Amino acid sequence: MKTKREDVRNVAIIAHVDHGKTTLVDQLLKQSGVFRANQEVQERVMDSNDIERERGITILSKNTAVHYKGVKINIIDTPGHADFGGEVERVLKMVDGVILLVDAFEGAMPQTKFVLRKALELDLHVIVCINKIDRPEARPDEVVDEVLELLMDLGASDEQLDCPFLYASAKTGHAVLDLKDTPENMEPLFEAILKYIPAPEGDPDADTQVLISTIDYNEYVGRIGVGKVENGSIAVNQELTLLNHHDPDKRQKVKISKLYEFDGLNKVEVKEASIGSIVAISGIAQIHIGDTLCGGENPEAIPFQKISEPTIAMNFLVNDSPLAGQEGKYITSRHLRDRLYKELNTDVSLRVEDTETTECFKVSGRGELHLSVLIENMRREGFEFAVSKPEVLYHYDERGKKLEPMEIAYVDVPEEFSGTVIQKLSERKGELQGMSTASDGSVRLEFHIPSRGMIGFRGDFLTSTKGTGVINTEFDGYAPYKGDFPYRKQGSLIAFEAGESVTYGLFAAQERGTLFIGPGQKVYSGMVIGQNGKAEDIELNVCKTKHLTNTRSSSADEALKLTPPKILSLEQAIEFIDTDELLEVTPKSLRIRKRILDARDRKRAAFKKN
Repeated sequence: MKTKREDVRNVAIIAHVDHGKTTLVDQLLKQSGVFRANQEVQERVMDSNDIERERGITILSKNTAVHYKGVKINIIDTPGHADFGGEVERVLKMVDGVILLVDAFEGAMPQTKFVLRKALELDLHVIVCINKIDRPEARPDEVVDEVLELLMDLGASDEQLDCPFLYASAKTGHAVLDLKDTPENMEPLFEAILKYIPAPEGDPDADTQVLISTIDYNEYVGRIGVGKVENGSIAVNQELTLLNHHDPDKRQKVKISKLYEFDGLNKVEVKEASIGSIVAISGIAQIHIGDTLCGGENPEAIPFQKISEPTIAMNFLVNDSPLAGQEGKYITSRHLRDRLYKELNTDVSLRVEDTETTECFKVSGRGELHLSVLIENMRREGFEFAVSKPEVLYHYDERGKKLEPMEIAYVDVPEEFSGTVIQKLSERKGELQGMSTASDGSVRLEFHIPSRGMIGFRGDFLTSTKGTGVINTEFDGYAPYKGDFPYRKQGSLIAFEAGESVTYGLFAAQERGTLFIGPGQKVYSGMVIGQNGKAEDIELNVCKTKHLTNTRSSSADEALKLTPPKILSLEQAIEFIDTDELLEVTPKSLRIRKRILDARDRKRAAFKKN
């Protein structure tokens, strides 16, 4: 018989990028007494890895738990970027309700719609929290209307439309039910969770069923499965069967060696856990996301939605440039292969395939950000390798027709730039679907565009809108191939010989375009040192020094003025490279190079291709 477990609530915090999810979790932890009164706590304590902290984004969903009035509230902080959408979809299976966070100025954004749609499909209860009401340009009343419209558009039930609205400032740590109330603390939000989020229900006397929704990985204990106890109870040393809804052949007898529950920021070892508890299980090497741990004579797997397929792929290659092996610790194909396959332990949206050669691996993911985070992590760990230009993954229908992934791009720009943006996106096969003007005078454009049209577009977009534009994309299925278009209009400036760049050579080169390097840097033949103003590639000698004669002194050189080089970040470099180029990634440097370093071989290859 199903019963409710009143002393537990499971809730996920969902929102668009940068609407304040992680900061809100901070406040809930602080105000529920997780930290000692005098404890030093860093901001956004849930974003645990370096890249999350630097970029201010959440990449992996995190579990935590707080206690309020004798009820344990399990909270899951989820990512907001579309590239990590797979992470959000899975986590919602563990909870009975969500707190939808919406910025009081930006209002409902594309990712708000994506995460809310997923929550409504799973029939979860929603608490809407309008965050950042202390922003000077906040417009909470209009945002409430936007969210209600969004709920209606997404076909919410009457019960879901009656959801409570709260107004909060996660930064200062208070929430109110009405804007006229005096803000004090987060208590109204805690009360709303107890009142509106249903208690988890299940049959405590039935056979054990635990659905694994996330995987954690730890060097010492290996894979750790995290999931919710749906029915029965789970205990240490219990013998269970591991099944998977999508893989009927999977049937494995396993034994629970350690069991943890979350409390604050820690995992606490427990002997057993019953329905509604979110637990972490270690000691099962073969555990994967979507698996069900079952007890009893006739075990049954819990249905689980398939994980979204990757849409974009890059090749990771062993670095074979003349400067290879000078800066990295791990440089061989074995190191590269082991590291990429290890990433599959925790990242479910990633695919890694071996290719015909042992030096190259095809890595597919959900978007450029998804793959660039992996590249950045690897270079920090001391790996040295090269990557190719990202390319989209095509599908073919039964008639053999080529289909490509499409996206809906929402672009917010000041009015004066809208013409430029429409032109640029039309060149990349984008179709304008809608155009509206916001209250602050900016224009919102909605495009239907091939995913490959978005590759390498962000940098160009920020330049042409002088950094004021905002672009958000949402995956929109597959459609027939829209035809070819060039990725890049400008050619590359290529170093002609190996050596060290000098001011005299760079001074002559800078008239031809934008340089990526300054004086005193190691270069090699075939390395890209800048962008040409025109469409073709040019080879230049940047190691050339001036010949000294008896009438000219060497000090005359020092008066040459160089324009500061344009230093590319990892994302910009990935966006810049063309299909015949590679990006050499080492712990200290990013160098762009031609795939074929020798100039004559390059000409032959181009001739054969044409």
